Amino acid sequence: MPSLKDLKNRIESVKSTRKITKAMQMVAAAKLRRAQEAAEASRPYTERFNAVMAGLAASVGDSDSAPKLLSGTGSDKVQLLVVLTSERGLCGGFNTNIVKLAKERARKLLAEGKELKILTVGKKGRDQMKRDFGDHLIGHVDLTDVKRVGYADAQGIAKDILSRFDAGEFDVATLFYSKFQNVVTQIPTAHQIIPASFEDGAEEGDAVSTVFDYEPSEEAILADLLPRGVATAIFSGLLENGASEQGARMSAMDNATRNAGEMIDNLTIQFNRSRQAVITNELIEIISGAEAL
Repeated sequence: MPSLKDLKNRIESVKSTRKITKAMQMVAAAKLRRAQEAAEASRPYTERFNAVMAGLAASVGDSDSAPKLLSGTGSDKVQLLVVLTSERGLCGGFNTNIVKLAKERARKLLAEGKELKILTVGKKGRDQMKRDFGDHLIGHVDLTDVKRVGYADAQGIAKDILSRFDAGEFDVATLFYSKFQNVVTQIPTAHQIIPASFEDGAEEGDAVSTVFDYEPSEEAILADLLPRGVATAIFSGLLENGASEQGARMSAMDNATRNAGEMIDNLTIQFNRSRQAVITNELIEIISGAEAL
């Protein structure tokens, strides 16, 4: 049974931890609003961009003049997984859920005999993917020093991916990130970015293509916009991840704060009982000694 001093020290330690988790919860709540606004503000642009691109892709079809980023290489033998996670932990299952989805896809591809390559963005994803698929890692993007993720960061990642695609290093690229729904719910998502996939906006894209005539040709426009589409998808994924990370951290720190409070209450009860037992024993010794005299 721990001594009174041990219990007192443990109570003080848990109180200090509760102060830290409470502070982290408040910081995450402050950052969440800005990150959520950025993610929600990007969605209309991304959806409209994909709708226009879907219309252009539908008019081009599978013609020989279609850009390579749309038509692909004609093979899906080499698969690139781009895993977006955070640089910091203490955010519940946010990173684990993204990595879990990526690992499931990786195992499926390897079981099908495909060649697998992995590019990670964020240290937490790299550390987890390295344990099971270290031989397949081909690169890592470190955003530790980036205070606020911007479109330029997404362009840098997209430029690296596009240069690898032009060099023939892979056939299909899939982006993994967490889509923000609310503070409690973040949905791990896989989105194919090369060859470009516009299934979600196909119907709206068809409507757009019937309203507008494009100059120059659809092929020329697609050749110019498809690389931007890769950067836009990555930027949208980073913004969604940013909001999801802060929401998950806020929820995790709130749970940790409440758990610390419950632990303090339980330890305080145990401390009071132990102290009462010590006092009772001392009184019994005093009374016994007085009676012996």
